[in-house]
Amino acid sequence: MATPVFRWGLVGPGRIAHRFAEAAQRLPSCALVAVSGRDGTRAAAFAERWTVTGRPAVAVAASLPELLRRGDLDAVYVATPHAFHGEAVSACLDAGMPVLCEKPLVPSAAQLRPLLARARERGVFLMEALWTRFLPVYDEVARWLQQGAVGEVRAVQSSFAFVLPRQPQDRCLDPVQAGGALLDIGIYNLALTRWVLEQSLGRCPALRSVQAEAVLTAGGVDQRLAAQLHFEGGASAQMFCAFDTRADNGLRILGERGHIVLPAAFWQATRAELHRADAAVETFERPFEINGFEGEITEAMRCVRAGQVESARMPHAESLALVETMDRMRRQVGVRYPFEQGGA
Repeated sequence: MATPVFRWGLVGPGRIAHRFAEAAQRLPSCALVAVSGRDGTRAAAFAERWTVTGRPAVAVAASLPELLRRGDLDAVYVATPHAFHGEAVSACLDAGMPVLCEKPLVPSAAQLRPLLARARERGVFLMEALWTRFLPVYDEVARWLQQGAVGEVRAVQSSFAFVLPRQPQDRCLDPVQAGGALLDIGIYNLALTRWVLEQSLGRCPALRSVQAEAVLTAGGVDQRLAAQLHFEGGASAQMFCAFDTRADNGLRILGERGHIVLPAAFWQATRAELHRADAAVETFERPFEINGFEGEITEAMRCVRAGQVESARMPHAESLALVETMDRMRRQVGVRYPFEQGGA
């Protein structure tokens, strides 16, 4: 029997949503059915762009409530600016609609805890779309770490930085939209640090301390942030993220008997290197099947079809640990968003 087509709705037809749409329209037994956005003209152009031969035309819904009333969706992908994730996720959960939401799932732990509770209470699937955790090259890195190829991991070092042209209303530096380097790109540094320790030790140890420093914009968000993290058991991490700096954008995993390098653009890596003192460098390369988003989409569809509320590969507890740590960093450097004033 053929697998039924999994039907996606999409909220927020911005830059990253194009990558999702391409993967969804090229995966077998999967289709983008409808899209909704604040700008109707933009949503219509997006729907036209991703209507492909052999699949039904992508429809446009005038609002999120209209999208959720369609009755022909299996899940919704949320790709609105960070500050608006919570509103969209909450509406989907209340409608019983499974959700795959772009990272960060929401900008603060105070916003995330009730959403996780609601997903569990209602039995509705919810996953943060941290696509890096599902890339094939990281499956091989996980095997190296689990087999102890470099021994116990002592430290993780990473950079994610580029020069962002200053444009009015760009969400990346807009406090109203929960902009800033940490939430937008530094989350990858932090998420992969935690993932590395989990693969090496079986679980990510508790965070003992974190020291963060940042350069803020006139609007009060971080355009550059560096942090040092220390975990129980002795492992440490150094991470750097910025919108005003160029860097190698690599990830280095340092162990007692060797090190692993993802040499460039580690968040979308297709190459990893295993360095050991007594052996030739071992290189693993694995290109994307489509564009890299296929892994997280496939996992979300698998979980929804199985009736699961969360993914074991990107569980709720991990999303909470990530945002709690980022909350600590933001407090240290003085980033507070307008929607947090006098509240969470």
